[in-house]
Order: sequence, then C-alpha cells, then structure tokens
Amino acid sequence: MKNVPLSIAACVSMLGLALINPAAAQVEPNKQTPQSSEIWEPVPPVITPGSISASTSGITAPSDAVVLFDGKNTDEWVAIKGYSPANWENTNEGPLKWPVQDGVMYSTKGFSARSKKEFDDFQLHLEFKTPEKVEGNSQGRGNSGVFLQGRYELQVLDNYNNPTYVNGMVGSIYKQAIPLVNPSRKPGEWQTYDVIYQAPKFNKAGLMTDFAYVTVLLNGVLVQNHTPIRGTTEYIGYPKVQAHGAGPILLQDHGNPVGFRNIWVRPL
Repeated sequence: MKNVPLSIAACVSMLGLALINPAAAQVEPNKQTPQSSEIWEPVPPVITPGSISASTSGITAPSDAVVLFDGKNTDEWVAIKGYSPANWENTNEGPLKWPVQDGVMYSTKGFSARSKKEFDDFQLHLEFKTPEKVEGNSQGRGNSGVFLQGRYELQVLDNYNNPTYVNGMVGSIYKQAIPLVNPSRKPGEWQTYDVIYQAPKFNKAGLMTDFAYVTVLLNGVLVQNHTPIRGTTEYIGYPKVQAHGAGPILLQDHGNPVGFRNIWVRPL
C-alpha cells in the first residue's frame, strides 16, 4: 500500500481492527478497559521448534551488523524509567545497570533498556530466556518486550502451557497481530527472535502514507508474515499514529528477570 492517501489507509486500519474485534467499534472510548481489547480465541496451535546445540551460543553477528550486546557489557544501552516506552525520548537515567552474568544480561525491576543507536529498516537478532522457576500466570509470567523503533512492541512472554489473550502472547505484535503458531520452548530454555522490519512512511505534514511491516521468526518458525503495524502498541485502547524518524531498540523490564544475549542489528 505504498503512497496510499491517509483517508484510505485510515479506513483500511479501522476495517482491520473491526474484523479482528467487531464489538470494538461499539465501545465508548471513555469506558475502555485493558480487557476491552483482549482476544482469547482462536488459540494458535502449539508446535515443536527445532533444537539449539548445547555447544554453541546461537547465531553470531555477521560482519555488517551493529552489535548491541556481545555478552561483555551494556555499553550500547541506556536506562529508561519504568516499563512503558511512551516517554523514552525525554527519559535517560544514565548507563544501563542490568547485571551481566555468564554472557547474559538480565532485566532489572524498575528500568528498561534503550539502545543508544537508532535505526530505520533493519534485521534484528536476539536471544532470550524466561525464568526457569515458573511464577505467576498469563501476563505475569516471564513478561518483557522488544520495542521496534521504540514504539511497536514484539511481545516476550513465557507461553509454554500458559494461556493468555492471544494478541498479547509471545510472538504477537502487542494488541494488534496474533502469531501464526506458538513455538515456545520450556521456561529457562534459550529462545530466538529473528525480525525483518520495514519502517512506516510519513509525508511532510506528518501523515502516515504507509504502515510499518514486520516479519518475525520465533525459534526459527514464522509467526508474523509481513504483518502491517497500524500504530503504537497500546495497553489500553487502539493504535495511535505518531510521525517519527529512526528509533532505538527497547527491551522492556516488566518485573520478571528475563535474560538476553547475542543481540545484533543489520540496517537495511
């Protein structure tokens, strides 16, 4: 939908949301709750992903990649307060102080991570693991997130035998796009995200002329296939369109000690 006038793009966006949740159009904005945009069925089928060799640390960065974390330190990151990225442009709490142990950095309660570098179109690779000790359920179990350009959340969650609303499960574009399947590994096992991201387009007036698009593989399995992102990924309510340029990678701290390693980006 390149160079589509805003009026058409807006209509397509509204139609898409209506098809996902026809009742949503009847909800009064001032009466919305977190539950009003939750979808629980149909549940994506569970499949078994391929295995990772115990003798490797995952796919290493290619020569043209920007390495954001190589297991040594958090020098490529700064801290932002809280788990919401809404004010990341105006928030910088200084160097990120997530602990690094055995080549892994762990999210620390109270601060999320923002990459110093910013990107437009890119390929992203990262590996994560949720806590081996299972605590909580639904959204309270191994919760984190990867925010593309600081605005659009690719959900991180422990969804191994853990039902939740399906547009908020691992592999989802939060509250927008349900994953095609659920290839989750067990808690405490390493999982991989490989992401191909195309930034949205805006005209000089700040109006969106083309959506962002994302393709995502979770543990080597396709879960999002050139999926349009219609705006910000809101906890309450529906996507908001905000004109912007390049943006960072954000890793969310949501109160669960999620581990991350081997993070790299290839600008496209």
